[in-house]
Amino acid sequence: MKRIVVLISGTGSNMLALQKACEEHKIAGRIVAVVSNKASAKGLEKAAAKGIDTDVLSHKSFASREAYDTELKTLIDSYQPDLVVLAGFMRILTGEFTRHYEGRMLNIHPSLLPKYKGINTHQRALDAGDEEHGVSVHFVTEELDGGPVVLQAKVPIFDGDSTDDLQARVHEQEHRIYPMVVNWFCQDRLKLEGGRATLEGQPLGESGYAAE
Repeated sequence: MKRIVVLISGTGSNMLALQKACEEHKIAGRIVAVVSNKASAKGLEKAAAKGIDTDVLSHKSFASREAYDTELKTLIDSYQPDLVVLAGFMRILTGEFTRHYEGRMLNIHPSLLPKYKGINTHQRALDAGDEEHGVSVHFVTEELDGGPVVLQAKVPIFDGDSTDDLQARVHEQEHRIYPMVVNWFCQDRLKLEGGRATLEGQPLGESGYAAE
């Protein structure tokens, strides 16, 4: 059973989807800790209610991003994780931090990468007049939202959609595909090799594997 540490900054909806999959034995691992940079993150209460250890490390207590990431790395490593999962962790991570967890840190991003890196992805898709939007799970590298994509899911954009409409549609897919990818990693089927994501030894395309 792989040991998983989840980093959050908000409600923890993806963390709960992962925990539910662990409880249902759909992930060959268990969440050993949930860590947040915000004490107000609602996901911390939800994790504690599930009996998961929680920690808060506020970035406001540190003079630099580098100092914060150094302490965060020490905290995460105290749980001896096999995998670090970013689930709405709203921090830009330093290169030294991402290199430390290279090949064992995943992120979920609400767009069809490489489209719309960064924030406000739903509004940007609407403003561009796109006909579809979606979500990507990828390995974390030094490039912001630029690591190799593992799996994507697409959703349609309808006339009259608001950002809330689109976000709800994307969230539904997030909760479906993130547990799948985490399980692939926990089963040793998914790896980062030579800068590319591979599934059972086969390289995935630049946009990863598209979920139906």
